[in-house]
This record gives sequence, C-alpha cells and structure tokens, in this order.
Amino acid sequence: MEPDKPGEQMTKKVLCIEDEHFIGELYKRTLDRSGYDTTLEVDGVKGLSLAQTDQYDIILLDLMVPNLTGIEILRTLRDSSKTPHLKAKIIIITNLDQRDDIRQEIEKQADGYVVKAELTPKELVEFLDNVA
Repeated sequence: MEPDKPGEQMTKKVLCIEDEHFIGELYKRTLDRSGYDTTLEVDGVKGLSLAQTDQYDIILLDLMVPNLTGIEILRTLRDSSKTPHLKAKIIIITNLDQRDDIRQEIEKQADGYVVKAELTPKELVEFLDNVA
C-alpha cells in the first residue's frame, strides 16, 4: 500500500485469526487506534482463505480456532505449493502451553510467538511495530 502523502508512513494491514471474541475485538480496537488496518476473523478456514490473498503485512494467528487449527493454517501458509507468494509476517498468539519440541517447531515456521496472557494490547502494538 502506498502512502497518501510524501513523508507519510504506509498503513500496515493486519489479519487477526482469533476465535475468542473479547480478545479479538480488544486487539482490533487497539491496533486500529495505533494506525494499523486490522481485519478480524474467527474461523480457521475463512482466516486461511483471507491470509492466502496476500493482502496483509502481518498475520496474528491463534493456535486454537474453529474448523482448522492454527498449526494447520501455519503449515499451509508456509507451503509454497499451496501459498506461493506470502509476504506477511506470521505471529503466533496463544495461551496454550506447548511442549518444548512442539513450540520449537512452531517457532521455526513462524516469525514470532507470543503468549497472550503475558502481553498487554499496548505491548502487542509495540511488538508489531518492531516486526514488520
């Protein structure tokens, strides 16, 4: 996306795939107020379809979403035969306590990994400001 005026920063587009309504709305409001253009999707299949349009700079991906798990979405997005031109950074957002080997595998495929309970919405914005 091009900036509207010289010297103006581009608006980063965020896709948040999060089924917990309160958390998703909180993230969306906070990110939008901080200058991001945020789309919220609660369904895994619909979220994957949106992610594959390659219209987003950042994808916030919860691991537990209905109809398709976050891990399945992550694997599909990282498979160049299924998602050939993905430019977005993928950040895993979860409250699940993963075994170390599973977490390490997820972290290898993702561009970031945050535990929701350990991060305020303001801290999420600061984190994302440094990601993309």
